[in-house]
Amino acid sequence: MEGEPSTLILAAERPVTRTGGVTHSRGVIWSLAWPVIIMMLSESLVGLVDMLFVARLGASSVAAVGVGAQILGGVAVTMTAVGTGTLALVARAIGASRIAEAERVMGQSIIVAALLAALVIVPVILFAEPLVRAFGIEPHVVELGAGFVRIVMFSIPASAVIFVIASGLRGAGDPSTPPVIGLTVNALNVAGNYVFIFGKLGMPAMGVRGSGLATALAFSAGMALALFLLASRRLRLRLDWGDLRLHGETIRRVLAIGYPAAAEQLLMQFGFFVYLLFAARYGTDAIAAYFIGVRILALSFLPGFGFAAAASALVGQNLGAGLPRRAESAGWHATWMSVALMSTTGIVIFIFAEPIAHFFVDTPAVVAGTVAFIHMLAASQPFMAMDFTIGGALRGAGDTRFPLLTVLIAFYGCRLGMSLLVVEVLHLSLSWLWAAIIGDYVVRASLKAWRFKRGDWQSIAV
Repeated sequence: MEGEPSTLILAAERPVTRTGGVTHSRGVIWSLAWPVIIMMLSESLVGLVDMLFVARLGASSVAAVGVGAQILGGVAVTMTAVGTGTLALVARAIGASRIAEAERVMGQSIIVAALLAALVIVPVILFAEPLVRAFGIEPHVVELGAGFVRIVMFSIPASAVIFVIASGLRGAGDPSTPPVIGLTVNALNVAGNYVFIFGKLGMPAMGVRGSGLATALAFSAGMALALFLLASRRLRLRLDWGDLRLHGETIRRVLAIGYPAAAEQLLMQFGFFVYLLFAARYGTDAIAAYFIGVRILALSFLPGFGFAAAASALVGQNLGAGLPRRAESAGWHATWMSVALMSTTGIVIFIFAEPIAHFFVDTPAVVAGTVAFIHMLAASQPFMAMDFTIGGALRGAGDTRFPLLTVLIAFYGCRLGMSLLVVEVLHLSLSWLWAAIIGDYVVRASLKAWRFKRGDWQSIAV
């Protein structure tokens, strides 16, 4: 193989050298993937616990928090823009043994993420009610959702800073620190949900607003921890005051890579909004089923996120070390490991879909809709694995424009196009609306696999 190293090294242990490269054995890929999986598992469990707490308040509260979460996801594209550029540039710099450059990228990314997030949340807070109403939900749900949105928006600047720090550390081959930060945030979030939703420890019962407050406080504490760890000089990347002085060229490079990824996520969030509008035609029970199903199936997505992070770091570092063939091999290895794990998880969730749905809610219509949704997503798992992991590999190489194109073709052309036919033309059942998800992921996975196999990403300059 081209560029075979004399000594194989693990990305998390020491910087990559141009003569050494980074091995892509299963052990190395797994060592980079599992901390991300653990952190995402923790976040998913927090989401499940949060949904369980909120579900005790009724289907309207579930729908309100679910819509609020969609708006939160749309605002979070701020993190995607900066985080994607951060990971790609840090990985390239580490691969070329330019540590100071990697640390400067981290510092500039923190500043830009915080500023952009602060700017974005202002209009959302001011216009929370019309934004929630746009989802076509019932008036009493609008009031609940708007209250949740106004409070939870204050978590965005802190979560943006945490996200770019985690992205930079993963790009540098440090997969262990981000889960420490994430687990701290999630533990505080669960405790806060219990206290503020139900009014424990002398606090008033705030319902869905309590969920938003718990999220905001937890992320603020997590940001403080992340910045402290960087400043303590104990991590692979360190944060000095000099790295926080504005450096226009570094910011330009970060955003040049990141803005297509942000546009991709923004289009996805708007697409989810349109998809929810189609679901809303079937009533509040269908909306509640959608959000419960997403929470449950998020557990099966975890390997995809983990292996996407591993592929991003290994592809970026090996390109920085001048080893494109090894970068390609790392991407494919991570993809097939992801496919195997996600397919297995999908089978398990498919089998136990009904008892899982009953665990969350007893309303027959919501249970039926949730089970149907889980079945469709479970069938999509192999294609989701390819979409996530190959997408991560492309972003690690700085190829962020092609994944944006796949969203336009697959999500808008396939998922939303089929949804329009199901709801407005053929007037089919809710299960057919959920089935549109399968076509979306089949097309996305096929397009990204074709792009990665062509190898155009190997020559992209960052």
